[in-house]
Amino acid sequence: MLEQIMNSPNFNYLGRGLAAANLRQEVISNNIANVNTPNFKKSDVVFESLLAKELGMDDGKALPLVRTHDRHLPVAPTGGAQATIAEDDTTTMRVDNNNVDIDIEMASLAKNQLYYNAMATQLGGYVSKLRNVITSGQS
Repeated sequence: MLEQIMNSPNFNYLGRGLAAANLRQEVISNNIANVNTPNFKKSDVVFESLLAKELGMDDGKALPLVRTHDRHLPVAPTGGAQATIAEDDTTTMRVDNNNVDIDIEMASLAKNQLYYNAMATQLGGYVSKLRNVITSGQS
């Protein structure tokens, strides 16, 4: 029973989302730290598009798979998309070949913090609901 709870899609997707947000925080921090480094090329984290592709939601045509009866086979995560780092070497912002825009990086940092907090809140709410179900009726 505990294994089913810990291997649920909620834990899987939210856990990978938190890991991606953590990696994105590190990448953005590295970009900001190297804003004045000549020839430095910024990096980005790719995760959400990979997750959408894994879920079959990238083309907008696929319907999500759901269980309509208890006897149907459980819906299991298929691919396990993981966050990856992609270096952007296609642009140059300044004469020293650095392509970090501090304003964009600071906005990305704030956006990522909101994303991380939302994921952590969702995961905390899920765990809280599970705890309430497990402890209900006990004094």
